[in-house]
Amino acid sequence: MNFTIHSAFLPHDDPDASVAFYRDVLGFEVRGDVGQGAMRWITVGPAGQPGTSLVLEPPYADPSVTDEERATVVAMMAKGTFARVLLTTDDLDATFEKVQAGTSEIVQEPTEQPYGVRDFAVRDPAGNLIRVQEQR
Repeated sequence: MNFTIHSAFLPHDDPDASVAFYRDVLGFEVRGDVGQGAMRWITVGPAGQPGTSLVLEPPYADPSVTDEERATVVAMMAKGTFARVLLTTDDLDATFEKVQAGTSEIVQEPTEQPYGVRDFAVRDPAGNLIRVQEQR
């Protein structure tokens, strides 16, 4: 079997702020934007890679999620411990400068890790942890 990761889902709590982060800070394309108000599903992805996307979704849209579970998800998002994604770039320093110039919360500045990668970490407007590592 041959698999490709097509989409992953991250929660948002402010769709406009999320679009601004992924489009304006990371340079992602906005590929879809359905729904209205806070109930929007926004598909973004790296330019030139149409087969890989992140879908930003409201965390409380799934009808099978109980109110108690919703409250837990919202609390974890507020702490920044609910979701994360790992991205790679060929120019970590330029990417970090662009991210740092915005209003994003920097979690970790570029660091050479003992496991052989150089990376930094930032939180998106919903609190999702975005780690960016240098492609080698």
